[in-house]
Amino acid sequence: MFDTFFGLPLHPLVVHATEVIVPTAALVVLLAAAWPRFRRWAKFVPLGLALAALVLVPLSTQSGEALEERVSESALIETHADLAEGLLPWVIGLVVVAGVLLWWNWSERSPRKPMKWVAIVLIVAAALVSTGTVVQAIRIGHSGATAVWSSDVGTPAK
Repeated sequence: MFDTFFGLPLHPLVVHATEVIVPTAALVVLLAAAWPRFRRWAKFVPLGLALAALVLVPLSTQSGEALEERVSESALIETHADLAEGLLPWVIGLVVVAGVLLWWNWSERSPRKPMKWVAIVLIVAAALVSTGTVVQAIRIGHSGATAVWSSDVGTPAK
């Protein structure tokens, strides 16, 4: 099901969307945590981007597994696949932080005074999950590019 799209491998198509949405979601969540004015303006955008990333990561993984069946085995591909398995927990963390930020945005509008420690915890949590997400996405992308452009990958499996 996640193998080809009009005869082309689906994985490169899905991966490029993932490699744009995931870091964008991480940046927007971090901005929403650190900048209250942006958070009030963005409203549902950080959570929406994080949820889009949450959908794209498993699609990328499944399409990559389908592509892996079509090419010869390689240590580079195995490394890439192993790294790819580590992105989903980071993106789940991003979704959780984005959801809490949305809640915090609504609670800031209430007449009671917001608690400053919650804002600090959210900034730290957003910085951690955003950094982890982006670093993992870069590692995965680099290992995938290395696998694609090496000379021992690309021949069909027999």
